[in-house]
Amino acid sequence: MILIADSGSTKTTWCIIRDKENNIETCETGGINPFLQTSEEISRVLMQEFCIKTGPYAAVFFYGAGCANPEKNEKVRKSLSSFFNSEDVLVDSDLMAAARSLCANRPGIVAILGTGSNSCYYDGMKISRHVPPLGYILGDEGSGTVLGRKLLSDILKNQLPEKIREEFFKKYKLQPAEILDHVYRKPFPNRFMANFTHFLAERIDHPSIYNLVKESFSEFFNRNIRQFPEAANLPVNVTGSIGWNFMDTLTEAAYETGFRTGFITKDPMEGLLQYHKNHNL
Repeated sequence: MILIADSGSTKTTWCIIRDKENNIETCETGGINPFLQTSEEISRVLMQEFCIKTGPYAAVFFYGAGCANPEKNEKVRKSLSSFFNSEDVLVDSDLMAAARSLCANRPGIVAILGTGSNSCYYDGMKISRHVPPLGYILGDEGSGTVLGRKLLSDILKNQLPEKIREEFFKKYKLQPAEILDHVYRKPFPNRFMANFTHFLAERIDHPSIYNLVKESFSEFFNRNIRQFPEAANLPVNVTGSIGWNFMDTLTEAAYETGFRTGFITKDPMEGLLQYHKNHNL
């Protein structure tokens, strides 16, 4: 029996695999991110919210946002090891989760397009090359946060048709000053901006909205994927809500920038379950 977790800053999905016959239990807790939480806060989330059998497990595999360096990973590992009373706890990045989910043991170009964005070349065992995402201020092209940021900027600077702007203010009932307050003063501006991707998805057939989304995806391919020489011959595999919900536009942007898409999934868990059933049971 093994435990697998896929974690972002807001939500963690936990899955127990009991055997190869698809006997699986799942639950959700709050997100676990070592950049945003202390060890005590991580332990509190587990104690208050973890709702399935706590072990013993043959192994615990935790993949998470913010788990990209040994110091942060060790903070998470210690908290999980203590809670689950297990020494066999492996902590790795959400990008490795995407790579194992989408490619298993095959080489491939892997991308995450969700609230943030990220990408790498995976050689079938490890992440061999990686372009730093840099966050929504300096990077994160194609992400939900950047799409939302571009929409808000175009709304407030009168760059979109009047009808679109009227629909926006009618739907969200926000004044410009309130938007600026959320972006510049309140916590988690990335989540605030990413919420507006629903507005974009509902109006993707409008030329101005379509162009906004496609141009952001084109930036993602040009500024990130183009740095991997292997992308000339390999498809770009994508996981994440933005890639999934804007799949057609993403595929068109890939084609127009000289690339092609491969597997596109809403989240990595199904592929991770299959990977670990094949390798750890």
